[in-house]
Amino acid sequence: MTETPQRERARHPLDLGGKVGVVTGGNRGIGLGIARGLAAAGCDVAVWARDLEQNRKAEEECTGLSGAVAAFSCDVLDEESVIGALAATLARFGRVDGLFANAGIGGGGRTPFTEQTTAEWERMLGVNLLGARRVASHVLQVMVRQIAEGTAKSGRIVLTSSSAAKLGTAFNQHYAASKAGLVAMARGIAVEYGRHNITANALLPGYVRTDMVGDLLANQKFTDRVMPRLAIRRFGEPAEMAGLCIYLMSDLSSYHTGDAITVDGGFTVS
Repeated sequence: MTETPQRERARHPLDLGGKVGVVTGGNRGIGLGIARGLAAAGCDVAVWARDLEQNRKAEEECTGLSGAVAAFSCDVLDEESVIGALAATLARFGRVDGLFANAGIGGGGRTPFTEQTTAEWERMLGVNLLGARRVASHVLQVMVRQIAEGTAKSGRIVLTSSSAAKLGTAFNQHYAASKAGLVAMARGIAVEYGRHNITANALLPGYVRTDMVGDLLANQKFTDRVMPRLAIRRFGEPAEMAGLCIYLMSDLSSYHTGDAITVDGGFTVS
């Protein structure tokens, strides 16, 4: 009597096992929410951020998840720092399949447009826009090489923009401009690198509880004005940005590119 062979169970399409993602600014806030979500789905994750102590805490918070998480020192304003973080990531994980360029700063929203200085604009654009460009440029070279060598089939680029890219913000025009630039960058990368089977999209979060906007969300006058426009009637949490990122990292998103995807609790449609 012969035994019936056991059929191997198919992997869930959102199982990211075997993939490696980089999350800049991934040691807190939205970035940490993305890193944790990817790792929970089986992805190995390299967190790139400047604060070494916060990097250590991020690694600890991700202990026990399906994917490994390792943090590397990286300042997106420094070309050599980016190159070093990429080299360390490749030494640890051997590949990069996805980049989540999330590192950024806020503008505070208190200075009138006519009083904002050129230095303030240069810093904002330098971190939020040029920092993402610097990271994406180096990671794309690795992705293209992997695909050409046959060691990878695809690549994923996701740039963290903001709903401010669509709505604009008073007293914070430099922030909105930097985030709108990320949408244009993602779409340009999508057009140029689609032939390599690399997709690029922008993530546009709304009001999410992070250190960057904690004071703003704690302001009762602001909350009273904004809350009625939130269809879900609450602010978002960093972990709620992860679901979309897991999808964009997965093979299910292979035909989804050049998009600007808003995750804002319904603020922009209310």
